[in-house]
Amino acid sequence: MDALITILPGDGIGPEVARSGKEILQLIANKYNHNFKFEEKLIGGSAIDNCSSPLPQETIDTCKDSNAVVLGAVGGPKWDNPNAKLRPEQGLLGIRGSLGVFANIRPVIIYPSLAKASPLKEEKLIDVDLIVIRELTGGIYFGEKNRTENKASDLCVYHDFEVERIIKIAADLASKRKNKLCSVDKANVLETSRFWRNITDNIIAKDYPHIDIEHILVDAAAMYLINRPSDFDVIVTENMFGDILTDEVSMLSGSLGMLPSASLGDNKVGLYEPIHGSAPDIAGKGIANPCGMISSIAMLLRYSLNLQEEAIDVENAIYNVIENGTRSADIATADDKVSSTEQITKLIIDEIN
Repeated sequence: MDALITILPGDGIGPEVARSGKEILQLIANKYNHNFKFEEKLIGGSAIDNCSSPLPQETIDTCKDSNAVVLGAVGGPKWDNPNAKLRPEQGLLGIRGSLGVFANIRPVIIYPSLAKASPLKEEKLIDVDLIVIRELTGGIYFGEKNRTENKASDLCVYHDFEVERIIKIAADLASKRKNKLCSVDKANVLETSRFWRNITDNIIAKDYPHIDIEHILVDAAAMYLINRPSDFDVIVTENMFGDILTDEVSMLSGSLGMLPSASLGDNKVGLYEPIHGSAPDIAGKGIANPCGMISSIAMLLRYSLNLQEEAIDVENAIYNVIENGTRSADIATADDKVSSTEQITKLIIDEIN
């Protein structure tokens, strides 16, 4: 297979984990006789510094011409001024919009040997295997914003087509798993949530009658994800609720550094990134956990390139390395030997080989 993959290292630890992701992709290409070409472009704070824009047009054009896009992370204290006209996060929102991705898929699987790294009791983590699907293009993040000296407002808007397409993606995924779907909203208060719930019920009744649909209010869902996480399989929710809940469920695995994500739309140009952020406090130290990025590479192989065997190969390698006792600083206990980003990447490469 021939594929062009654009890599956006970004800020903080982004370049470090992006380097690991590229190494894994090149290894897979060599092992399975694929031809992957790579382009590297600027985004976020580094793009502001070099191009006076968090998302240069050159980056957009290259990403649109690619088969898939890999993103490290954006942001950091250097650009952390909420009143600034240019912010790194504008680059992230912009590239999502430019690529037309609207569904963020975040799987959460518990590695048995990491159960002790979670703040939850180990018995709460038995059989946890869930996926959160977050809508990316609507809601309060994109609504009209106003602020005066005495008040401020953020408008939350959802259109029917935005809800319909995300529910269909969630329902299709649920159909391949346990035929179980949980939709999270705040329908007791918000009109947008009542709108969301009505559309969801209509779609499930018409096109997915085999799926068991459950509606849970977001505050209750936040509680249930802590005290009974194994009850969930596929969760779908709107933009802001998804942003919050996905960070919460990441703690089930013990660390943000372990978890991947894929942002997908109607075409094959997916955007793949670990969910951990730029982590500026450890940037440049060589201790970032590369597993979230490498797991995101597995999702890229599966969803954008349709290379299922290769994706499983990468996922099995991560699993074996972790279960054999390798630990980055974020998942290490007092008795563990801590390995560097480079060392963990090398071990995963050896496992794939």
